[in-house]
Amino acid sequence: MTNQRAVARSPMRGERPRRVLMIVENLPVPFDRRVWQEATTLRANGYTVSVICPKGRGYEAGHEVIDGIAVYRHPLPFEADGALGYLLEYTMATFFQFLLAWRVWFDRGFDVIHACNPPDTIFVVGGFFKLLFGRRFIFDHHDLSPELYLAKTGGKKGSLYRVLVLLERLTYRTADVAIATNDSYRDVAIERAGMSPDRVYVVRSGPAMRQLQPHDPNPEVKHGRDHLVVYVGIMGAQDGVPLLLEAARQVVYEHGRDDVQFALVGAGTEFPHVCELTHTLGLDNQVTLTGLLPRDSDLMLDILATAEVGVSPDPPTEMNDKSTMNKTLEYMAHGLPLVQFDLTEGRVSAGDAALYADGASADDLACKLIELLDDPERREAMGRIGRERIERMFAWERQEPALLSAYDRAFGTPVRRRRYATE
Repeated sequence: MTNQRAVARSPMRGERPRRVLMIVENLPVPFDRRVWQEATTLRANGYTVSVICPKGRGYEAGHEVIDGIAVYRHPLPFEADGALGYLLEYTMATFFQFLLAWRVWFDRGFDVIHACNPPDTIFVVGGFFKLLFGRRFIFDHHDLSPELYLAKTGGKKGSLYRVLVLLERLTYRTADVAIATNDSYRDVAIERAGMSPDRVYVVRSGPAMRQLQPHDPNPEVKHGRDHLVVYVGIMGAQDGVPLLLEAARQVVYEHGRDDVQFALVGAGTEFPHVCELTHTLGLDNQVTLTGLLPRDSDLMLDILATAEVGVSPDPPTEMNDKSTMNKTLEYMAHGLPLVQFDLTEGRVSAGDAALYADGASADDLACKLIELLDDPERREAMGRIGRERIERMFAWERQEPALLSAYDRAFGTPVRRRRYATE
């Protein structure tokens, strides 16, 4: 395999390291894989990196330094549900981000604020330091907040939707440079938000292949059954986990397949409902619910090494159609074929490594799962295609040059030309 990898560099003599403050509200760091990969890449290339993020289970320390990266965490006791929930969550997050930004200012300083949405309110912090102190602002567009709101609430494009579109536009207007996770998001930046095309860089969220170690299967995670189907991801209203559970019910009861075990790894606002629905559908014995797991935990690696099929049940919505699903790339990196619904960016990611179920049909999702489980040769070929696509197109090693180029653009001129190693 040939990968380009950024090599750690030291600033030239007399050159002060560029100082970065990354702000993320959605997940704690280093659990948020994309943010942590960006942070470590910048650190390896001579940047001084600080991160502000929420606390989470297993990440309760208010401040710690990990691999030279200073992490500052704030409390965030709930995730938004409904208009009032969004207002409370985002107001609280912005307050803590301002507070901790001042702490970083005096502790380590920063030259640029790198904002990772959602929400699209971090531009308030970035705009403040840009206006008063001339600090640069980079917007890293992880989620389409207006479409995410629609997906979570099932709402129409009313007043709150328009407010979210306005916040998105203001974020882009504040940004010196924007980072998009795929070409669909780049189109949003240019066409909806009015960003100049030459200031938008596509940096995908692929896994780092150099960190992916071989792991032996563990038959115990199959609970005595012949096959294992895996879901790895957040469980929110937009993620389609109830569709997956209905498909599992059909696999087990309507198709009579008692030889299939399902492992659902993750948590989120829908997790209590997912637990209840699993019991209601009579799937307690066929479905393993692990909750959130670190990506390098033994159980996570056991499941991914043992599973035969991955599933991305995200239903067709405006949000999902334009979004790249991390779980899809994760399955492909581990050589797993997958089943998903037919989404624009889903096809860009998976290509022939996936089977595509019709519409948002749990029936067809179940049929596609059985089709793959019963065809080991096809599974092997599709898994190989997926792995090759990751190595060739989507691995983090392929994204690092674009990230560093975005930073060079934000700073005006490169401090020193980056070097890459072939391995």
